[in-house]
Formats: sequence, C-alpha cells, structure tokens
Amino acid sequence: MPVDGPDRRFIAMPGYLGGRYHMAGCKWYGSNAENRAKGLPRSILMLMLNDPDTGAPLALMSANLISSYRTAAVPALAVRKLARADCRTVGIIGPGVMNKTTLRSFITERPMIEKVKVKGRGKRSLDAYVAYVRDNFPGVKVEVVQSEEDAIRGADLVSICTPENGKAFFPYISRAWVKPGAVICCPSDVDTDRDPFRDGSWKMVADLFGMYEDWRDEFGRHGDGTGTLANIWVDMVDDGDIDRASVLELGDIVAGKAPVRESEDDIIFFSIGGIPLEDISWGTTIYRQAIEAGIGQRFKVWDAPALA
Repeated sequence: MPVDGPDRRFIAMPGYLGGRYHMAGCKWYGSNAENRAKGLPRSILMLMLNDPDTGAPLALMSANLISSYRTAAVPALAVRKLARADCRTVGIIGPGVMNKTTLRSFITERPMIEKVKVKGRGKRSLDAYVAYVRDNFPGVKVEVVQSEEDAIRGADLVSICTPENGKAFFPYISRAWVKPGAVICCPSDVDTDRDPFRDGSWKMVADLFGMYEDWRDEFGRHGDGTGTLANIWVDMVDDGDIDRASVLELGDIVAGKAPVRESEDDIIFFSIGGIPLEDISWGTTIYRQAIEAGIGQRFKVWDAPALA
C-alpha cells in the first residue's frame, strides 16, 4: 500500500474450480480501516470470472456479499459436522459484518441458541450488532461483555472475527476459559495457549492446511505476526510440538474420512483462512443464474481482438 495503516492491504485470490463449475477466476481484495469515515465498507471486493479454456472474461461482479455469506457458510458447515446438538450460547468477538452473517449461520444450524455475548471495541459497532440481533432473532438474548474471557466462558460456539491491526491486538484464548464441548471458529488472527494443542485437550481442524503452509513460505512464521490460527499449528508442526496428522481438514470430515468429535466434552478449534475456490463456486452460481434470468449489464471487450 502507498501508506501503511491498520488492516490496509490488497490481496489477489486466484483459482480454478473443476467439476460442474469448470471456472477460473480471481477475487481482488482491497481493505482500509479508514474507509468507514468515507461511508464505504472496510473491505471492497471484486470477483472476475474467466473462461478456463480461452481466458476470456465472463463476468465482473461485486464480491462483498459473496464474501460475507461464504465466510459464514464455512463455520456453518463446521457447526453442522463438529458442534454438539444442544448449543445454547454463542460468544462473538468482533461485532462486524462477518460475525452478523456467521451468527445467522450458527442459528440456522442450531436453532435452539438462546443467548449471544458480544465483545467489541467501538460503541457504534456494538450498538449496531445488538440491534441486528434484536431485529433478526427476537427470541435470542444479547449481552455486551467487556472482555474476550467474558465472551468465551460458558459459550458453546465462539466466532472470532476482528480487524487485522497487528499482533498486539490479537484476541487471546486461555485454556481456562473454554467450555467443555465448545467449538471455536477463527476466521481472523488469534493467539492462544499452546499446551492444549500439544497434549490433545484441544482438537484442531483447518479448512485447508496446505494453504497455511504456503502462507508460511511466503510471509514467515505466525510468531512474526502473520496468519490465522492454523499458522500457529504450522509453526508447531515445524517445531516438532505436534504431529501433522493431528490437524484435520474440514473436507475430509465432510467426506467421512476423519471423525472428530469422540465425546460431548471434546473442544474443537476451527481455523478459517478463506479459500478462493469458495468465492469462485458462489460467483459461478450467481453468474449462471444471472444469464438464465437475463439480468446484469453486458459490456463489449472488443469488436475484434487487435492482437489475434
């Protein structure tokens, strides 16, 4: 970025998805925490879809809603496969858009949820979150709490989604705070006790572990201030603290290859890094529905390609 600042970055997320999608694409991710003062979202995202055979552009679309809903759909799948059936209390750390859609996904999967505890930094975002819960889930009690500990203690499900303001601001999770049987979803940076991972008290699930190994190769160790929860696990594997096989992947769990919950008291941590193929799958579905419905705006790339 031309000027450094909190959560200020550009990210390109390219990929190809085969099967019934057969689509190439790239999500372009721009973020600046100062956007809110201009009436803009913190992150502004676009998705380009390309013909995987010719490379020709097929669609360009805003990806803010795509990202919001796919970010919520992934922990929803984790809750479906990993969480206890009797979840009642949710802990929310970071009262932003992502944790609004994530809460909706939690309640969709566990409609018996009756209480939400939310920890944030700013009064405006907290007030907006409380209003969102009351307006959308009138039977659910919402309580603003003062610390990460307050949000985590007693919660059956926890979602941590905070801006990337540097390692000093990573939410911390202590062994003593986590309720037996809880599922902790982490789509943003966190810091934690390490011993429960070493001794097996906390089980580990990643969306795609190899992605975090690639991040380690490109950006360095989590100890240097980069990455999400699974980057801690990559460091621990590198240091010989845990076995690679102890970190499971959500895809294997969905496919029935890796059972996780062996008892009602198992505590499961789920790391969500954001996989570009998820954006491409959602974007392809929307693109094809738009073509079928005859909506969207067509634009001409060329009358005839000049360099063909």
